[in-house]
Amino acid sequence: MPEISASQLIEGVNFVALRAFADDRGRFLETFRKEWFPQRSWERVQSNVSYSKPDVLRGLHYHYHQVDYWFCLLGTIQVALADLRPDSPTFRQTETVEIGKRNALGIFIPVGVAHGFLALTEAALAYNVDNYYDSTDEHGVAWDDPELAVDWNSAAPLLSERDRCNPNLADLPADHLPRLHPA
Repeated sequence: MPEISASQLIEGVNFVALRAFADDRGRFLETFRKEWFPQRSWERVQSNVSYSKPDVLRGLHYHYHQVDYWFCLLGTIQVALADLRPDSPTFRQTETVEIGKRNALGIFIPVGVAHGFLALTEAALAYNVDNYYDSTDEHGVAWDDPELAVDWNSAAPLLSERDRCNPNLADLPADHLPRLHPA
């Protein structure tokens, strides 16, 4: 079993130090098991892969009804996380972590934690989710929100129109923010 550790900065985020088994042919990694995450009745219903060129920034996105589990298949990315849940003890905390070629790390991202990444190289990100894609559960907050102050280490990343137009956290109505403990 891999080593699973809770984030020291954001409630509910878990990091999975995956074990690689290598020989002269390459390497093998077991990247996901639902029993690694007992805090969520996990039913992986969809798996996706996102391919990105260097300096592409995707995010920050969040959901009310979906958890994500990320693993970088190819290259290296800088992941950014931001707690948007006002009832969380870590509300407005952010964290960045590099994953990919240099480390085999999986990231469990709970509901209400905004997430995004900057491709430091050409990269492929695999992610499992526990709900089917639903456009009404796709939300975003500005990647460069001064209140969140994520240090992306990129002055002019490549962004989608959607991500360029995401609002700042201060502009989101308080009753529309996700919750750690939904009512």
